[in-house]
This record gives sequence, structure tokens and C-alpha cells, in this order.
Amino acid sequence: MSLEVHSSTLWLTCPLGLEALLAREAAALGAALLGTSPGRVEVAGDLTLAMRLCLWSRLANRVLWPLAEGPVADADELYRLVRAVDWPRLFTVEEPFAVDFAGTGGGIRHSGYGALVVKDAVVDAFRAATGGRPPADPRGARLRLHARLGRGRLALALDLGGGSLHRRGYRQAAVAAPLKENLAAAVLLRADWPALAAAGGGLVDPCCGGGTLLVEAALMAADIAPGLFREEFGFLALRDVDRKCWTALLDEARTRREVGLARGLPPMGGRDADPAAVAAARRNLAAAGFGERIPVEVGEIADLPPAPAPTGLLVANPPYGERWGEVAALRTLYRALGERARQGYPGWRLAVLSSRPELLAELPLRARRRWRLHNGPLPVELRLYDVARAGDGSAPTLSAGAQMAANRLAKNARRLRPWLAREETDAYRLYDADLPEYAFAVDVYGDWLLVQEYAPPPSVDPAAAARRRRDFLAALRSLRPEAAGKILVKERRRHRRGEQYQRRTGSGPPVRLEVAEGPARFEVNLSDYLDTGLFLDHRALRRWLAREAAGRRFLNLFCYTATATVQAALGGAAESLSVDLSATYLAWAERNFARNGLDPRRHRLERADCLRWLPRCRERFDLILLDPPTFSNSKGMAATLDIQRDHLRLLEAVSRLLAPGGLLFFSTHCRGFRLDPEAAARFALEEVTEKTLPPDFARRPPIHRCWLLRG
Repeated sequence: MSLEVHSSTLWLTCPLGLEALLAREAAALGAALLGTSPGRVEVAGDLTLAMRLCLWSRLANRVLWPLAEGPVADADELYRLVRAVDWPRLFTVEEPFAVDFAGTGGGIRHSGYGALVVKDAVVDAFRAATGGRPPADPRGARLRLHARLGRGRLALALDLGGGSLHRRGYRQAAVAAPLKENLAAAVLLRADWPALAAAGGGLVDPCCGGGTLLVEAALMAADIAPGLFREEFGFLALRDVDRKCWTALLDEARTRREVGLARGLPPMGGRDADPAAVAAARRNLAAAGFGERIPVEVGEIADLPPAPAPTGLLVANPPYGERWGEVAALRTLYRALGERARQGYPGWRLAVLSSRPELLAELPLRARRRWRLHNGPLPVELRLYDVARAGDGSAPTLSAGAQMAANRLAKNARRLRPWLAREETDAYRLYDADLPEYAFAVDVYGDWLLVQEYAPPPSVDPAAAARRRRDFLAALRSLRPEAAGKILVKERRRHRRGEQYQRRTGSGPPVRLEVAEGPARFEVNLSDYLDTGLFLDHRALRRWLAREAAGRRFLNLFCYTATATVQAALGGAAESLSVDLSATYLAWAERNFARNGLDPRRHRLERADCLRWLPRCRERFDLILLDPPTFSNSKGMAATLDIQRDHLRLLEAVSRLLAPGGLLFFSTHCRGFRLDPEAAARFALEEVTEKTLPPDFARRPPIHRCWLLRG
């Protein structure tokens, strides 16, 4: 086995829980995403992209260049696999190298022995080719080989960073229980600090420790590459590295740093009760170039000065109990943090990272979002809060009916909370006419609430309907006071066929925003159409497609905004084709592709009438989603489509495109849909509706039905 020097694949590693953020960051830096797995993001890219990632990634631990991967039954097989790589083509015999080995199996009982076998194979390859041997330097080498053995397979890669990238180089003084730099960056990104900083918001860390959060926040605010502090990278040891390209990347980063610092930092500051921690923070801030720009003081959280700006981020990694004594003593500290936030920081966000839920429960605030992360080996939870402005926190007294609705909304929120943390989504259904008296659907999209009122029957007194609407909205505001001004209300009635896709008119500016679904990011439009561009009830189906997509060709018919294609592509689809007649929705799909870094050469969009397109298509696909509208009579179509009437012939046409061993998912939102018995028999359709309904839509009757056809 030999290495193709301009390999098109890179592996990016990160702490558990940061995969979605890292995938988004890599896409923003120009990478085409190939897939994610626990602790790893795989992207397509060359050595130039790798250099940019090493310089600019705030989240990655390592940027790895795969060299070899294969089965290893014993030490001899491990040796042969490593020996087959053309090592002298990669670096010179004078270049010191080191081996980082992890895993056991096949007679390799400890990592030290595995590293020795790999080292011997590399040295023997050089001896055979050059007569010399490169020096092995486990501690000082910038060139490091990353070898992982598990389940009888070895993955061997070059560590292009030359060591974990979380070690920026500015940390000159250490404190107990330090926060890793890339985890600190993740906390700030989850709290949307870059947007707050760009808008002039401030940042305060009331228990700053060694100042890691302050430094990382300043790097983001000033547009400074975290890799500028590192003097050595692993790729600089390679024969074929383009040093002119690297110099250009450095020059660009240095220019951006100068511009960012000249622009000035937003109001920022830190404090800590421990004078030694304050001294360490000041030293680290000075090493990063912010010594005179960010004040850090000794002080208690209870004495925290008022907010230095109208909006901003109060961010804290308080003690977990290991550093400042017993948990009981820390309850007062956490409670003081929440109280001081409410008193002195109205209109701000509060982000708190801790390993102890019982301490987080002491905060007298309701968390808007929660994420499970890891601080080294320690599981931690990040909670994000919106601190109400003065007067917002005391909701008016609710009527009996409004209180009943508020109780049900709160109950639903508690029930969904653990699932939302696992799903990594901020778009979901909170309520769907759970109480017959309050016939509303409530969908959460980030900070916004979309309330859809089911039109009452003529027998309902309009005054009573208006009163219930007021009560329900009051209940919502009591549950989510931070959503004041971000509640949209629509009436959902039986619309004429196709009306849900027509642009709506109304007052106020359009509401368009980005929402997350695992590693994917989607554009939604809450105001202009009845549908928002994202079918929330298809979330589980999209995730299923992502799990099945690796290495497969995916076809998305009637693709709408192609959100299913995005998930399939992020799941590793080799290529995809998405077909729809609407130019509006294909343009929307194109924006979704761009948000997620998808390569348009591999993931194609085609504008066509699916009914006309299907007989002409000569391609075969391993994975197909057929999600047609209930009815369509678009001007560009050859004929009307009625899914109840036409689904048999549609399945016949689509099944012809399914490759042997492939999967075809047929889904419909048609109310009262009845599957043709001939279709069920001819295609051996398996109904999988229950498997495709996420918990926020697990109601009867189901909002959609779904069948699986196996090729």
C-alpha cells in the first residue's frame, strides 16, 4: 500500500459532543463534509485546506491525513501494513518522528509495543530505500504518526498539526482544573458569542480561573487565528508542503489580526475569588496580546459590578466541587451567580458549564438550551439562559385556563428536554392541541415560537375563541419570557390544494433564520409561507436516511428545500440528485447546501416535473426518498398529481430506479391516506411510520405515514 500524496480525505478529531460544531466550522473554512462519528469529522480536502484548518480551527484536537487502514490480526500484519506506505516520499531521513499509538488486539497487548512495531516498520522502509534511518523522538518531534487499533483494524494517519491543536501556545500559567481551549471555544460558539461581539455586546467571566474563556472570546472578537501562537506544525516536516501557500495563509491571518485589534475589542472583563487564578489569567492574557485590553480583578460573584454594555454574554465555568470544597458550599455560589445575573445583567445571555446538575439546579433561571460535553474525561453540561430585562421576569397573573395551558407547556418541555439534548436540535414541536380547549400547535425555531391556531368550527363563539387565544399566548409568555416579540401566530385551516406553498402577505419584516438538526444547518422562513421550509415531523426519517447513506447514491424526489439530502450527504452519501419543479425551493435548497458545505458537483439539484422526469431517467440509486405533495396542479406540470389516486403508478415508476439491495422510503402527509392493496402486495411494502415519528410528534393520528420498499 502506498500513499497518494494529494489525498482528498482528512480526519478531524474533537472532544465528544463537539462533532456538529466542528463540522459546521470545517464547512465554513472550505471543507466538503463526508460524515461524522463520535469524536471525529471526515471531510474532503487537500493539504492547503489542512493547513487552513490547523491555523484557524478553534474546535479540532487534530487534523489527520489518512495513510493506511486495514485488518490487523497480529504484530506481523501490523508491521506489513505500515511498511507498505512509501515513507521516504513523505519526509526526509533526517526528520525526527514519533508514534502515538492507542488500542490493543491481535497479540498487541499494550500501546508501547504497538508504537514500537510501527516505528520499526517506518525505519525499515527508510533503510531499504535510503540506507539511513530517521531518528525517533517521542517528545520533541513535530512529525507524529497517529495509529489507532480497534476491532481488529488499524487506522494510520499523519498528525498534520504535530500535536493537539487545543494547545494554542498562549497558556503560560496553569491553574487547578483548567478548561481546555477548544472546549472554551465551543462554549462561546454555543452561546453565539461571535454574533454578540459583532453587535457590540460585552462579555464577563465572573470566575475566570486562568482566563481561557476570556482569551478565546477575544480571539473570536478580534478575528485572530488560534494557530498563530504555535511555532511548529506537523505538515511543515513534509517534503511536498507548499511553503509559499503557508506563508500566504500566515500573512492573511496576521493582517486580519491587525485589523481586528485596530477595530477594538468589545467591553470585556473577568474576576475570580482566588488571587493566584487572577495572576495566572493576567499572565495568559498578556501572552495572547490582550494584557492591557481585558481587565481581571479579584472578587466574589456576589459583588460582580453591573453589566458593562446593554447586551452581552455572562459566561462561567464555576467550580464543580473538586476545587473549592464541598458541593453544599457551592450551592450558595451557583445561586449567587443566577441572582447577580438577574439583578445586574438584564438582557444578557448566561452560559454555565458544570459537571453537577444538582448545582446547576440552584440557578434561579430557566435554561433555554442544554448540551452534553466532555471536559477531558469528565462529562459536563452546558446550559444557556436568557436573562430577562427588568419587568420581564414577573409575568402577570394567569387565568385558570391560561395556568392550565402553562402547566401543560411546561410538562411537555420537561418531557422533551433529554431527547432534545441528544438530538442536538433547536427546531421542534412543543405542543399540538394537547388540551381540546386550546387548539394550537406550537413549534420552536431557535429563539422564535411559531403558533398555529387550528380554525375553530362555526359553532364556537368568536369571543370565546379570542379569549382562549389570549390565554394561550399569555401561558406561552409565562413559560418563555425571553420570547417576547418573537412569537408569530398563524391560522391553520383546511386550505385549498397547493395553498400551503404560496407566498403569504402580512405586516412586519420577514422572519428568516438558521436552525440546527444534529450536524446540519437549515434555513427556515417563518413568515412568508404556511410551511417553513423544514418538515419537523420528518426529522427521524432524515436521520434514518443519514444512517443508511454512507457510500450510496441518493435520490430525493419532490425534494422541496432538500433538507433530507443535506442529512444524507452529511451521513456520507457518495452523491445525490434532488428533483423539484419549484425554482423558489431549489434556490432555497442551494442555500441549504451552501450552509452545510456540500459540493454541488457531487450533490446535484435539478429543476423538473417529477412525473415527466421519471420515465426519462436512466440512472439507478441505492437510496430514494419519495415524499410527494398530497395534491399538485402546478402550471409547469404535465398533469395534476393526487397522491391518493396516483401513488401506485408513482411507486411503479420510482421502483424502476432502485438499485438491487437499495432502499426506497415513501412518505405522505395526506390525511386519511389508504395504501392501495395492489401496491402493498406488489412491492412488499413495510410500514415504518412509528419508526419515523420523533417524540415531539408521537401522537395519534400520526402526522404522516411512511413505508419502506427494499430493492
